[in-house]
Amino acid sequence: MIENLNFIYPEIFISLSIMFLLLLGVFKKNSSGLIYNLSIIFLIFTLALIFNYPPKSNLYLFNNTYVIDYFSIFMKILTLCSGIFVLVVSSKYLKIFKIFQIEYSILILCSILGMMVMISSYDLIVFYVGLELQSLSLYVLASFNRDQTKSSEAGLKYFVLSALSSGLLLYGCSLIYGFTGSTNFITISENIYSNQVGLTFGIVFILVGLAFKISAVPFHMWAPDVYEGSPTSVTLFFAVVPKVAALAIFIRFLYVPFVNMIDQWQIIIIFLSIASMIFGAVAAIGQKNLKRLVAYSSIGHMGFVLAGLSTGVNEGIQSSIIYISIYLVMNLGLFSCLFMMKRNDTYYESIEDLSGLSKNHPLISLSLLIILFSLAGIPPMAGFFAKFYIFKAVIKESMYFLAITGLLSTVISAFYYLRIIKIIYFDPEKEKYDTDYNIGLKISLSLSTLLILLYFVFPSMLVEIVSRINII
Repeated sequence: MIENLNFIYPEIFISLSIMFLLLLGVFKKNSSGLIYNLSIIFLIFTLALIFNYPPKSNLYLFNNTYVIDYFSIFMKILTLCSGIFVLVVSSKYLKIFKIFQIEYSILILCSILGMMVMISSYDLIVFYVGLELQSLSLYVLASFNRDQTKSSEAGLKYFVLSALSSGLLLYGCSLIYGFTGSTNFITISENIYSNQVGLTFGIVFILVGLAFKISAVPFHMWAPDVYEGSPTSVTLFFAVVPKVAALAIFIRFLYVPFVNMIDQWQIIIIFLSIASMIFGAVAAIGQKNLKRLVAYSSIGHMGFVLAGLSTGVNEGIQSSIIYISIYLVMNLGLFSCLFMMKRNDTYYESIEDLSGLSKNHPLISLSLLIILFSLAGIPPMAGFFAKFYIFKAVIKESMYFLAITGLLSTVISAFYYLRIIKIIYFDPEKEKYDTDYNIGLKISLSLSTLLILLYFVFPSMLVEIVSRINII
């Protein structure tokens, strides 16, 4: 058991970091800035630890309840990189809203630790512990700005609905344990023929809980209100980081213990995918708030991710992982632009506030143009390739209805993305926004824009990295 600890240095380090930062916050007054900077440094060091100890083969630790493999390493790197950038871009926003407190960055670290546990979990109990550590941190983060009623309301809505979904998920876990006699993924896969009807009920309950975490239709009801009501820095975290861990556990859960029951769960994933793509595209059309629009947009994008998962082959899984990787970069760029919409210490979130932005801020407008084109799936931006890989995998498996639905939803969603571009470039200009951006915001926007724009130059790099992931 002690030898196993040698392979979980990143998780141990981030746990010790959280304890150290909590003590530092208690004993040192006015240490929020120091703790914030140390959190970023600790996340970078955790990233270095993951790179420094890559296993030569899959490692199954703690009686096969925790796995370290190429897939978990890649998803943890995505999670940590996203967490670092979220912290880098949001410091000024937190100071202006007077929520730049020691608890903020510590809660982000706790949430990331929970996600890392989820990603490597190979047991229902370990997975649930990671999920609750992530969720409890997110409840507090959503309502972190206590001076705003919307933020408190967002936290309460997320808490109530998330608690309901966690209850359903835990009930599904108990059913699977009852019918297989184990919570371990390997043992479950060996005992799935004992009672397939009962196990199907267990799978359905767990999929409901997981669908809530990625805001897939019809379990999306929390997303628009929580995205709008939460502080923008928290909305960025919601829109980017938890999606990676949720996708990882979706893949683990479906393709390790229940890969031989694909006939039972495939139709559920296809339904979630189609419903999310259509609803995400249609519901976003009438939105006037940018954060609500991002919420509905993310529902549609998760539909594409689920389309890749529903194929039942490695190529489909790999296309979903590529999609989520590119989606993270696009969202990071979009929110970086949102953080730049500041005038006299007031942040603007309405689509109408982008009116004539190109006249006063040509570089931000150009970045937004590239990001929105990519989100719409217009070539040669990275978002086009993300959708192309999904369509390729789906069509290869003769799932034509899914591909047609995806294509139609892409056309519909292009309308509201192009409408924003029209407002930026053709509507009358408004008062100029402040230009005192911090260096982290500039780096984040520049990097994400360049990655999206220049992805077509060497697209095979990401494909080659992800192609090493073989779950089935």
